[in-house]
Amino acid sequence: MSKEILIVGHKNPDTDSICSAIAYANLKNKLFSEKHVAKRAGEISEETRFVLERLQVPSPELLEYAGTQVRDIEIKKAKDIQKDISLKKAWSLMKEANVATLPVTDHNRLTGIISVKDFVTANMDIYDSRILAVARTSYKNILETLDGTLVVGDENAYVSEGKILIAAANPEMMEDYIKANDIVILGNRYESQLCAIEMDAACIIVCMGAPVSRTIKKLAAEKGCFIICTPYDTYTVARLISQSVPIDFFMRSENLVTFDIDDYTEDVANIMAKVRHRDFPVVDVYGHYVGMISRRSLLDMQKKKVILVDHNEKSQAVDGLEGAEVLEIIDHHRLSNLETMYPIYFRNQPVGCTATIIYQMYQENGVDMEPHIAGLLCAAIISDTLMFRSPTCTTADKIAAEALAAVAGLEISAFADEIFQAGSNLKDKSPEEILHQDYKKFVVNNLKFAVSQNTFLHVDELKDIKDRLRDYLESGKTRDNVDMLFIMLTNIIEENTVLLYYGEGAKEIAETAMGKKAENDSLMLEGVISRKKQMIPALMTALRQKNP
Repeated sequence: MSKEILIVGHKNPDTDSICSAIAYANLKNKLFSEKHVAKRAGEISEETRFVLERLQVPSPELLEYAGTQVRDIEIKKAKDIQKDISLKKAWSLMKEANVATLPVTDHNRLTGIISVKDFVTANMDIYDSRILAVARTSYKNILETLDGTLVVGDENAYVSEGKILIAAANPEMMEDYIKANDIVILGNRYESQLCAIEMDAACIIVCMGAPVSRTIKKLAAEKGCFIICTPYDTYTVARLISQSVPIDFFMRSENLVTFDIDDYTEDVANIMAKVRHRDFPVVDVYGHYVGMISRRSLLDMQKKKVILVDHNEKSQAVDGLEGAEVLEIIDHHRLSNLETMYPIYFRNQPVGCTATIIYQMYQENGVDMEPHIAGLLCAAIISDTLMFRSPTCTTADKIAAEALAAVAGLEISAFADEIFQAGSNLKDKSPEEILHQDYKKFVVNNLKFAVSQNTFLHVDELKDIKDRLRDYLESGKTRDNVDMLFIMLTNIIEENTVLLYYGEGAKEIAETAMGKKAENDSLMLEGVISRKKQMIPALMTALRQKNP
């Protein structure tokens, strides 16, 4: 099972969310023995992609679901078996491993399973004396099951015809019921052996380890009759021989209940509740057998351990977070509705960027920072504070950015121009991609709304994006299951925002929140550039007034 601690930002991550996760994982790995891994909860933006490529840092892997998966629980590697082994051998393997189910594989691909129930069926329901032929049983299996020695014949041959019978009568009577290709169980009587061979039996099984004469061996070889000697008595042989049947005759190979290693345990538990099996096979994405799990496995499972950065809002968190164990939250936003089972380390500061807090934590722990990590944190502060223009920016943000730029060997103004230019290059983006590039959901009194923000350097870019987004708003609102959509199109140079809105009552809320009348289906807001400090509080106040 994985012991990693995952550090992840919010959905539709911005530069701060990604860079802070990477930098905090780096700090944690220097301070503690547990492995900390940065993850992302969505696709990265063009701005963030530029920053990562500029500093030669790989993008964190996507974490789509934080709840437990099959890969997070103990998977027992029950020995897999081949479909041609005997029932007796499979039963022995099952007892040795103390398991109730064995997987059957072919080149490590799961082809079936055999369980205790199947063995009961095999032992209680076999009355067909032709079972060895019907199941196409190998002589190798018969020898193994009876601890026998092949005196005449080929162990790689198969039984394809005939029935099993015991030669308990005298030779005269045997001639009436032995047919060609039968398998005859008998003792050391020369006459019985000779009769069976002359009646074209496919095989004679000589019990009690009795010796076989040269004459019988020679005659059997001439007639193509196999001879097997076994130390068991006739009764035991009669009981055991049906257990030489290959397991593929009894195994289940259709409608198998299997689980993929990436399946979520919540879904697994629901299926297990409906299907009363003791053990279930686990396969990987290629259908290869991985191991077995049971209901007990779910009781003993360990949840994913997660640290959240740059958010504490449930609606913004990675899916399945309720099934994970949240260890820490490092954030700079308002306190919201995210709950935890146990007390956790929660650091929340009124600064313009989570990266500023991460920088302070490096300083507090006396940990030196690599240039590329300093560059990431510097980029995050530049992005989140709009290069110190945002009203959320504090003196701590400026001090941190300057110190980080010095470590990274960056010139802040030039680096900021590169970052914003990359972020405002949306010509090749679809309206859906533009809407969700920096997108957050909120809930007020059971009313769900989302606020998206895109930044621009030129007026012409803003006008083009505004026109393209208008045609997508209905689809975006429906897809994301929100009541209202608000889109901030922010001009960094002019320090203003065009606010688009969509949804029943959205225009009224926008006008009330910003204290201004809309024109041409939008609001021009001078001096408004911060979603966190200027937009979200105003919208929430207006919504609470309308829906107390």
